[in-house]
Amino acid sequence: QVQLVESGGGLVQPGGSLRLSCAASGSIFRPYDMGWYRQAPGKQRELVARLITGGSTNYADSVKGRFTISRDNAKNTVYLQMNSLKPEDTAVYYCNKVPPFNSWGQGTQVTVSS
Repeated sequence: QVQLVESGGGLVQPGGSLRLSCAASGSIFRPYDMGWYRQAPGKQRELVARLITGGSTNYADSVKGRFTISRDNAKNTVYLQMNSLKPEDTAVYYCNKVPPFNSWGQGTQVTVSS
């Protein structure tokens, strides 16, 4: 069973930065595209960043130019660098493959507020 453990969230002021990490049990990354998803209160979970196995990336329009997804296969870890954060980025952030496994990690809370 794959385990995904997200970390790095917190409270940050608008315009600030955070770096999220996602550690996975086992080498699950290499065959799959990996993604960062988020779920804000009262909203559906959405995919915001996707790292394709060949190395290219896709981003939701709402985060394009501000977020960067990357991975370290040797560490079985995926990262999300988030810059110029906005209050509307407030959500619980999850990583998973794309399309996702049925099982999700606990997520990490990101709150952007002054």
